[in-house]
Amino acid sequence: MTGNTIPKLGLGTYGRTGDEGIAALLKAIEIGYRHLDTAQSYGTEQSVGQAMRRSGLERGDFFVTTKVADTRLDKAQFLPSVRASLDMIGVDQVDLLLIHWPSYRDAVPFEDYMLALVEAQQKGYARLIGVSNYPIALLDKAVDLVGKDALVTNQVEIHPYLQAPKLAAHARKIGLPLTAYQPLAKGEIADDPILKRIAKKHGVTVAAVALAFLMAEGHIVIPASSSEGNLRANFAAGTISLEEAEMAEIRTLDRGYRRINPEKSPGWDD
Repeated sequence: MTGNTIPKLGLGTYGRTGDEGIAALLKAIEIGYRHLDTAQSYGTEQSVGQAMRRSGLERGDFFVTTKVADTRLDKAQFLPSVRASLDMIGVDQVDLLLIHWPSYRDAVPFEDYMLALVEAQQKGYARLIGVSNYPIALLDKAVDLVGKDALVTNQVEIHPYLQAPKLAAHARKIGLPLTAYQPLAKGEIADDPILKRIAKKHGVTVAAVALAFLMAEGHIVIPASSSEGNLRANFAAGTISLEEAEMAEIRTLDRGYRRINPEKSPGWDD
């Protein structure tokens, strides 16, 4: 994988641990997934590395993302934690390194961890860098600090019920793609009548329609599953072309429904 392009369809690996987790990752790789998203706090970095090696594919065939935990943002821990992640995955470099959450109540100064992120890239630990769970104010602050083209994505919760229109519009304006985590709202969209009708028309699953919609909106998606059927159905989203009328219908489903909202969350825009 070269260049600054992140594969539009990836695989979330949260919960994919142990032998069962590795088996699910290997099945996903067999189906065609190459963009694997892990994090220090998921406990799946080792699973991802093992699955990559056991797949028989070359390292360059994969796009690997990991994230620095908000508990390791301080100067003493940041770079050693990234080095430990590389060792855990078994790679010399990840394709993308993200700040997982901004420091709660600025316990660690913003400049410290953003500049440490840049340093990790300069040291060759990461090919590309970005952020996660950043609202507009922090995105702008980050861009002012590290430069307009330094960051390649902001990974946030986005799905048909949480389309984050303010953040999405701002991200488009500054040319920064969003990566949608929990793009299927943990399965809660499965019974939506509008999505079901559109899925039936296209002969695909509701999940595939939701993912196709998000990708058509310009987002990167990283659905997670251990089910072979779901993995295949989700991967098929890359072949679906929705009509503008269908896109417009799905846009009406936005209700600002946020599933992931811990106390450490920043002030959301949507």
